[in-house]
Amino acid sequence: MNALFGRKPGTLPSVPQPVPAASPVSVPPAVEGPAALDPASPRARSLDGIRTEAMNRIDPAAVSRLEPAALRPLLESLIDEIATENRFQLNSREQGQLATELVHDMLGFGPLEPLLEDDRITDIMVNGPNRVFVEQQGKLVLSNVRFRDQQHVLNIAQRIAGGIGRRIDESSPMVDARLPDGSRVNIVVPPLALDGTCISIRKFARRRIDFATLVGYRSLSEPMARVLEIFARARLNVIISGGTGSGKTTLLNAMSRMIDAGERVVTIEDAAELQLQQPHVVRLETRPPNLEGHGQITQRDLVRNALRMRPDRIIIGEVRGSEAFDMLQAMNTGHDGSMSTVHANNTRDALARIENMVMMGSVNLPPRAVRHQIASAVHLIVQVQRMRDGVRRVTQVSELAGLEGDVMVTQDLFTFEFQGDNRDGTIRGTFRSAGVRPSFMDRLEYFGLDGAYLAAIDQDRG
Repeated sequence: MNALFGRKPGTLPSVPQPVPAASPVSVPPAVEGPAALDPASPRARSLDGIRTEAMNRIDPAAVSRLEPAALRPLLESLIDEIATENRFQLNSREQGQLATELVHDMLGFGPLEPLLEDDRITDIMVNGPNRVFVEQQGKLVLSNVRFRDQQHVLNIAQRIAGGIGRRIDESSPMVDARLPDGSRVNIVVPPLALDGTCISIRKFARRRIDFATLVGYRSLSEPMARVLEIFARARLNVIISGGTGSGKTTLLNAMSRMIDAGERVVTIEDAAELQLQQPHVVRLETRPPNLEGHGQITQRDLVRNALRMRPDRIIIGEVRGSEAFDMLQAMNTGHDGSMSTVHANNTRDALARIENMVMMGSVNLPPRAVRHQIASAVHLIVQVQRMRDGVRRVTQVSELAGLEGDVMVTQDLFTFEFQGDNRDGTIRGTFRSAGVRPSFMDRLEYFGLDGAYLAAIDQDRG
């Protein structure tokens, strides 16, 4: 204990006399209700004083060697000692809450820790010390989580960035990072962020999601899920399209579960999010430039390198630039079953975006040649959308049937038809099959999956 808290005791600023009838500090759920104490109240200031004094007495080097479970009871004892010295009355809940906050500040990510541990929360957005939003069930809500001040938010941001060897400050005010559990983080600090440090966290899903789970979430119907399983097993080249937070990566993870265990899969991502279960997976991740502006490794570099690694499939987490050309080259040179995601509003827009990205990276190619490359490479585009009731749904499954003149021809195989609203505010609609034979039917026959496909669309139409 003395080695851990070896600094000299200080005097708490502005600690009032004991308050015998003090109410305990309430710890409400992360997204419900206001904070229990007004931060400007005398009691809240006194609790802050105890927290500050405890931090002043702690040896950081000694604390860093402890596990959270071992540190917490020691901090409770220290907090009780400081409160007694200053004749300040703490109840057990306040004492436990202060100890927990200190553990999170010293060994974790401060006030974000409870949100990171809550599996109901998928996204965390910090817009300054007093405005922390979370996404639950597809809806954004303001949580009651608070930071002490702007510096506290910046300290947590710097801890996140420092954990992967990055820096975040005025000279380098933006960074993409990743938490130890795989959650993706983007940080922007002043002067770019006018109202203080902003932290955006896309949490890494701990639960493995398959098609059965997505059917349970009403993201797609059973026949649609069966058809997407068939398409993945038939090694179709698939583009998953949608907006930010629409569930593209989740669907890509579900489709990747159909990849045969004997295949060598290379994944390429800006920030690793894919959760492939196959035994032979090579995961590659981009690298930003260093402080001197050197050493950057882009997705295009990784795609080119992946072609030399003898992959059976190449999966790109998200295509957003000139690597689209190399992705099409891979799909056209024997790497069937490759998959990627792209930001777009519908399946036709997805093809237009890919065309634009290829043109950006290969300015000498005429538009018809680019469209021919796309039509030869891509079999299927799947559109996903986060709808206003918070449910992420597959709204279109379209095949790319080829070229007619200079126009890429698409055909919807499945669509979601909006029918209205239910009384509970959820959207009412139907997933419908077009009941058509896709142009790649011969491929399904080659894999012996044509009968399964016809049975699935007949089930949907029946």
